[in-house]
Parts: sequence; structure tokens; C-alpha cells
Amino acid sequence: MVGVSFHAAAFIATSLDGYIARSDGSIDWLTSRAEHAGETGYDEFLASVDTVVLGRNTYQLALTFNSWPYEGKQVEVLSTTLDPDTDDRILVHRTLDALVETLNDRGAQRIYADGAATIQTFLTAGLLNELTITTAPVLLGTGIPLFGPVPTDIPLTHNATRTLKAGFTQSDYSVTR
Repeated sequence: MVGVSFHAAAFIATSLDGYIARSDGSIDWLTSRAEHAGETGYDEFLASVDTVVLGRNTYQLALTFNSWPYEGKQVEVLSTTLDPDTDDRILVHRTLDALVETLNDRGAQRIYADGAATIQTFLTAGLLNELTITTAPVLLGTGIPLFGPVPTDIPLTHNATRTLKAGFTQSDYSVTR
């Protein structure tokens, strides 16, 4: 893979047992609680990025929201199955190499990697620089995990942990290279 000219970050919520969604992709357990968490810094984070990278599942979830959550951002979707002509707000990439080439060619500066598969892909490829995880005070027992198997240890540096309202916590990490 070619070198990268961008800084990639993830900002995501999980249940206490590490799931980002139920097995069916539902995030009702989060949306029903999130407003009670207070200020999480998400809006400030989103304002700091110029490009959002999603997988197909996260893209399709975003389509169910009342409004497009990435207005004004360049949105790239990493998918082997999504029709490239599906939505003029996005650009579909079949491979990580093609995505990275496009990001470099466009001069992307700060990338928001969103969704478990995308975050895992960026982590294992050595592309993720920072990770913010907001933990909701709920156990799901099963679902879509944030992290899956990795080929080797990925060392992180813990930068900070904050206590939010309603039992939520938020931790910031830098990926150590």
C-alpha cells in the first residue's frame, strides 16, 4: 500500500460489553440513551474532519436517519457489493488500496473512519491514528463487536477518560506505531 497523507480517527459508541449494534444492526439501545449522555464532543469531532469513510452497513444505517448526518463532508464507502451509482453523495471503493489512493489524490487531511468493519480495516492496515470510544452503561450480550481478530497486537496509548452524564464514559487513545 502507498503511504498516506492523512490523519485517520474513529469516534464510536459501544455497549459495556463491546458491541456497536445488535445482531440485526439496530442501535436502539444507544439512541434511546444517547441524549442523556450530554455533550460527547461528537459535533466538534465531526466538524474537524473533511472526509468520512464508511462500510456498506454503516452507510445503509445512516440512510435510516431523519437527515443525512455527513452533510458537507466527502463520504467514501468501502464495499465490494454496493452499486457505485447508488447515491451521488458518496463514492464507492472496492478495495482499501483504491480508497487510500483517492484520499491521497484528493489531499484528504483528516478522516473519520466509522463502523466496526471500517475501523478494524483501518487498524489492521496501520491507517488509524486515534480512537475515541464512548461506552454506554448497558450490556447487550450479543451483537456486532467493535473489534474482531487482529493479526498482531496493536499497541495503544491511553490519553484520557471522561465521565459523561447518565453513566456514559469516554476514552481517547492514540495508536502507537
